[in-house]
Amino acid sequence: MLLVFIIAAFLWGVGSITQVPRVLRGWAILFLWAVVVLAHLVLPDGNGIRAATGGSAAPWLMLGGAGLIVVLYRTVLQRLRKGALARGASLAAESGESADQGPFREAELRRYARHIILREVGGPGQLKLKQARVLVVGAGGLGSPALMYLAAAGVGEIGVVDDDTVDSTNLQRQVIHGDQDIGRPKVQSAADRMIAINPFIEVKTYNRRLEGDAVRDLVAGYDLVLDGTDNFDTRYAVNSACVLAGKPLISGALTQWEGQVSVFDPANGAPCYQCVFPQAPAPGLAPSCAEAGVIGPLPGVVGSIMAIEAVKVITGAGAALRGEMLIYDALWGETRKIRVKPRADCPVCGGAGLAEDAAKA
Repeated sequence: MLLVFIIAAFLWGVGSITQVPRVLRGWAILFLWAVVVLAHLVLPDGNGIRAATGGSAAPWLMLGGAGLIVVLYRTVLQRLRKGALARGASLAAESGESADQGPFREAELRRYARHIILREVGGPGQLKLKQARVLVVGAGGLGSPALMYLAAAGVGEIGVVDDDTVDSTNLQRQVIHGDQDIGRPKVQSAADRMIAINPFIEVKTYNRRLEGDAVRDLVAGYDLVLDGTDNFDTRYAVNSACVLAGKPLISGALTQWEGQVSVFDPANGAPCYQCVFPQAPAPGLAPSCAEAGVIGPLPGVVGSIMAIEAVKVITGAGAALRGEMLIYDALWGETRKIRVKPRADCPVCGGAGLAEDAAKA
């Protein structure tokens, strides 16, 4: 068998040196394989050629089948990529981008290939991700995985808001930062990591606390907001700004071993954050991670779910957690969903017409 592989390698190598097209080199190796298989099928048992090439046609047939699967996979993938590029170019032309170059470079098509072959995303969905502007409030435990996965997914513009610096106590769970980042602003550390993951995106950093009119001005410039902060004042301010601007808000929260995620979007039939949490809990009832502790991998799970919900909201894939809250209990390995509804007396959204009559039922 080794001799056959040596001959195949020789044919490929000589063809490469002489610049024979890959297709013709492939046909030459296919011919060699067919000759070996035919020899096993025609020549009698004990023949020297059969003995020298493995003694049976079975391994060669299996090898040929495996090669056929690889070729078919590559062919289908190339066709899907070409189709996605054509559809993307059409959408790009509608949005004013250059249709000659298309919305994606070749390197981006390779990078996002696993998205493009997904029926629920495809080329149009990936283009929506590229054109999306997402603001992430907090570059800590929840923001870390959310930011990294949004960057990797190809969200075109990502804003990061945080007024804190990296501390050694953060590194047990805030995986976007490293030991070398201690003392640096979290937004800068996060931005460096995101660009290292995906150089095709744009990252905007806001090294400040969100308060006053700045919240509304900032939120208005983005399509979607993710909130992973650990204080209720910021949560309520961000929620109010999102309701005023009509932007969806994906909110996550943690405590010790448990996390929760929901999509607050009154404009699309869901309650706002303050519908569900009318007022901040009394001091001591909802201690921060610094006070109560948190298991390290938990923010990774919950922050990743926030990123998934963001991708779903942007692309329209599946059903986002609008009107539902997903609760994950890491200690017992359990998940559950509960329904959440608009409140007619909500001071922020007023039930938004009871969420437009539950999105017209």
